Amino acid sequence: MLASHYHAVKLGGVTPEFDVAVPVSPVNAGEQQAKPQASLESLTVLLKSDLARVNRLIVERMHSPVALIPQLAGHIVAAGGKRLRPMLTLATSRLCGYTGDRHVALAAAVEFIHTATLLHDDVVDSSDLRRGLATANAVWGNKPSVLVGDFLFSRAFELMVEDGSLRVLQILSRASAVIAEGEVLQLMTSNDTTTDEDAYLRVIRDKTAELFAAACRIGAVLGDNSDDEDAALDAFGRNLGVAFQLIDDMLDYSARETELGKSIGDDFRDGKITLPVVLAFRAGNESERAFWRRTLEDQDQRDGDLARAVELMNRHDCLYATWERASHYGELARRTLASFRDCAEKRALLEAIDFCLARKH
Repeated sequence: MLASHYHAVKLGGVTPEFDVAVPVSPVNAGEQQAKPQASLESLTVLLKSDLARVNRLIVERMHSPVALIPQLAGHIVAAGGKRLRPMLTLATSRLCGYTGDRHVALAAAVEFIHTATLLHDDVVDSSDLRRGLATANAVWGNKPSVLVGDFLFSRAFELMVEDGSLRVLQILSRASAVIAEGEVLQLMTSNDTTTDEDAYLRVIRDKTAELFAAACRIGAVLGDNSDDEDAALDAFGRNLGVAFQLIDDMLDYSARETELGKSIGDDFRDGKITLPVVLAFRAGNESERAFWRRTLEDQDQRDGDLARAVELMNRHDCLYATWERASHYGELARRTLASFRDCAEKRALLEAIDFCLARKH
């Protein structure tokens, strides 16, 4: 249970619309997953027909006479991703009153961009597991994974050009460039324990939240909605993306490997400076900071160091503080939908916020 004593804190990075109350008592982050029953079921049921069309188009556009391309691309696509980003495009299009077919191809383009970044990320991170299965680079090697990722980016741009909207092309091409910048920025901050919260938030806004925002803005473009609604959907996706990545970074230190579908502690072993690390380093004494420098900067990791890292995070409530910040951004996302009419799509998108905060994988 949470203690009744709270103090207000201002969050780093994007200036928040309000101060959020953070409990000062020690808590177990794993016990703070609000609404554990939350799921994407409402969204997937509502979009079932459109999602089926998106999946068929993805399979069709993965085809190539070069056999390794569909084989490798199919491996990661078939691994069972949540399809959250294309679902955001489908749902926001319907929320904005769009009744045509363009949203299907554009949702597929969004998924191709996302899948391409996963292939490249796994190579950069030397990851062995993705969604509980061996990564493409673990099976086929780094070179094929990078090249097939490039192929999927190209397929995404083909779909954008076929759509014919310069506005859509501008949104998604910009997102692709920003995502790449975010990945490079993360590489620059890796192993650097002086990284602060603002720098960390810039990384996740670029590498994760940008595509969430772009996926949602497409809905406003297709619905020919007002600039205000375009901005609202951009803010919804951006805040949801930040919340999603904050939970992802927390889970790397708090989830069970069988639930997460990847190796626990990957971020720690790679020397990634995520928010739990930033907070633990900031709150720690000199001995604790020396531990973080040895394990993350010097990459001198020994048996028991991951357990020690988690213990320090729990000592300073860093995992819960990460969850609390994710909840803050989830609330900002929720507020941005207030101006839209009440409908099944809006309710499903609101439930998606709860899912992002409650998920264990």
